[in-house]
Amino acid sequence: MTVASNVKQTLASLKGLESQLSTFALNSMEEEAQQKFHEAMVLVGQIKNDIQLRVYAIEREENEYSSS
Repeated sequence: MTVASNVKQTLASLKGLESQLSTFALNSMEEEAQQKFHEAMVLVGQIKNDIQLRVYAIEREENEYSSS
């Protein structure tokens, strides 16, 4: 598996995690739990954005990694 593939797989996992945290925040009955899930979702979203930028950089730097 190439570096680009690993980074893209990580990005997909982060997107799924962000979605799950959002669902937990919406479905939680306790306000404190909602807040914690939301905070975690925001943090994962920021990390996801950083990884997405890295994917773009990898694809720009190495044409062999770019998606067809």
